[in-house]
Amino acid sequence: MRSSVKNMMSRDNMVNLQDIYLAKKIIANHVIHTPLISSTNLDRLKDMNLHFKAEIFQRIGSFKLRGVLNKFHNLTEEEKKRGVITISAGNHAQSLAYAASQLGIQAVVIMPYYAAKNKIEATKSYGAEVIMHENSKGLMDRCHELMEERELTLVHPFDDPDIIAGQGTIGLEILEDITEVPDVVVVPVGGGGLISGIASAIKLKNPEIKVIGVEPVGANAMYQSLRKNSVVSLNKIDTIADGLAAPFTGKYTLAHVKKYVDNIVLVSDEEILEALWLLLIQEKILTEPAGAAGFAALLTKKIEVPQSAQIVCVLSGGNINTNLLKTILVENKYYR
Repeated sequence: MRSSVKNMMSRDNMVNLQDIYLAKKIIANHVIHTPLISSTNLDRLKDMNLHFKAEIFQRIGSFKLRGVLNKFHNLTEEEKKRGVITISAGNHAQSLAYAASQLGIQAVVIMPYYAAKNKIEATKSYGAEVIMHENSKGLMDRCHELMEERELTLVHPFDDPDIIAGQGTIGLEILEDITEVPDVVVVPVGGGGLISGIASAIKLKNPEIKVIGVEPVGANAMYQSLRKNSVVSLNKIDTIADGLAAPFTGKYTLAHVKKYVDNIVLVSDEEILEALWLLLIQEKILTEPAGAAGFAALLTKKIEVPQSAQIVCVLSGGNINTNLLKTILVENKYYR
């Protein structure tokens, strides 16, 4: 039996609405339909109608479980029997390990040196074998070596049509739950699986809605890839947002972003941390840095929006490093 990725590759590699609706049906009983929360406390953004898509309340604290479950459903029985492997700095690792434990599938995860300790420990707690890698370069090479040695199947953290379709279910939920058609949907960007899925769902339902991606300055592989019109691998990663610290983009995600995303903007770590603080103090919402990136772009007016626009900001994950949270609370430097 051929895997779904191979079947989809014959269809120009692009995810369509049918794929996303099918993914929604597949994962429905295993994920939470997360809430769309209206913001009422942010005086600095009173000129817009702001809503948060709170994937922080998803199982495992991140959107990643959606794509993993859809991918697992489409593996052959032989692939499940042999086991799976991935690379991840944390949220995909945890989601893969959790889903694999539920299905009795052996999981191996290669994690980079900068992965947060809480995410490493959580991944291990779900039964996955964790292999630490000394730097961000060579992660995929090591992954392919182990794939061949152990005959494992890759469950890519973002560059896979099944993964993209699973993440696209968030876009469907946004359109189902919002009372008025959104003008702009703002999405954090790492490797691009999340924004590829959401943008596909949004644009195929209503091409007038703008989809804007947000990357950290210190991990801007998608931003660079768009400008060079080819997949870029970063020589260095320097960001507090470990959930967005993908060392490269992929051919599938770049293709989807080129087709469906209106713009990618960059934010600094300082801007991300201020956004995280304001979400916590004024909205009583705790995110990890990656989850706050989109809100950071709105706070700093890096995304132009019409007066009284309907804005949806995706809060992609809530698995914050506890040491970082302690530092933010103690230093209190972002309070204004």
